[in-house]
Amino acid sequence: MPEEIVPEIYDITCRETNGRRYRAFLSVDGVPTLIDTGFEETMDQLFAGIDEIGVDPERLIITHEHADHVEGFDAVVDNYDVETWVPETIELDSTIDPDRRYGDGDSIGRFEAVHVPGHSPGNSALIDEQAGIGIIADVMFGSDLRGLPPGYLILPPEIYSNDLNEAERNLSKLLKYEFDVALVYHGSSVLENAKDKIEKYVEFPGKPDS
Repeated sequence: MPEEIVPEIYDITCRETNGRRYRAFLSVDGVPTLIDTGFEETMDQLFAGIDEIGVDPERLIITHEHADHVEGFDAVVDNYDVETWVPETIELDSTIDPDRRYGDGDSIGRFEAVHVPGHSPGNSALIDEQAGIGIIADVMFGSDLRGLPPGYLILPPEIYSNDLNEAERNLSKLLKYEFDVALVYHGSSVLENAKDKIEKYVEFPGKPDS
């Protein structure tokens, strides 16, 4: 069942198994925009969630190249009349060429793209400063995914990441933007003071000067 997690952005659960949720987000402010697709095998759940919201996407943004974010690309393109945006740094395993490639600092509707590699080479967050919202892809996970109290953010597990040291170094890129909400794909999203919490995570007490 989709949830309007913040005004005009819906959290659509595509799969929930072994305590883990896989999701996509649908922004209905302006051009209806689907952010990521989930697995190819979870398209029925994604499409059912979109049908329940009652707004078909007209734009699709992919945040990075991992299967739980991009594997349903072809199915979404076949099912909806969407303009597709894919990071310029990733190879898309599809017979369908994306309409647009985007990079760090590019504007896509209400969002500005922020390239934050580490978890994956193409990992990108999407920030809407006016609304104070960051869809931070897999830059960070919800803390409750690792048995901690919800409401905070942690780095993704190393086992799922390309270069966790790079991922941590690049967190500071998010601090250039103003946002209060951080929407994540794994674990619970942080709905208040998200930037402050990330800053405390990055600038921890006793951190050596770089």
